[in-house]
Amino acid sequence: MNIQRNLERTAYVYDPRGQVASQSDPIAPRVRALAGLRLGILDNSKWNANKLLRGSQAALADAGFAAVNYYVKHNFSKDAAPELLEKIARENDIVLTAIGDCGSCCSCCVRDAVALERMGVPAAAIITTEFVHETELTRQAIGMPGLKPVVVDHPVSSITAEEVEARVAQIVDQARRVWLG
Repeated sequence: MNIQRNLERTAYVYDPRGQVASQSDPIAPRVRALAGLRLGILDNSKWNANKLLRGSQAALADAGFAAVNYYVKHNFSKDAAPELLEKIARENDIVLTAIGDCGSCCSCCVRDAVALERMGVPAAAIITTEFVHETELTRQAIGMPGLKPVVVDHPVSSITAEEVEARVAQIVDQARRVWLG
């Protein structure tokens, strides 16, 4: 009877932070140089994503890409369609995708990059400083903690042309490091 009363008074406390246990996949092999490669750009249609991506494309012109292919997914809070990701992987050697500047778009931007990495395409996903921790958790949860994002200053949705240029400079430097390893 004492055991029964003790069990009835037992309180179970669950840690809401939880623990993420997943298999860790390697990132795609890094490229040796950018010259002659096909660059894929995946725009998630967030405000200013196009400006950042087009500005980055222009700033990377000296890399000597063989081709630059531009794709748009029209829902930033959903992962890109598998058919679109397969097309991007077939048609490109490296990818730049943007932008993660809020909860769902960060997760989806990183998930798109991870999917491309699993297809063997080095992918640089652009996120803002406010979501570094969240994207780290996303990468861990979906099994690719080794994928490094491109981190730019927050915010991006309401910035001036000069601020776009400053963020483009951040993107170009970091994206090169992501692709080249």
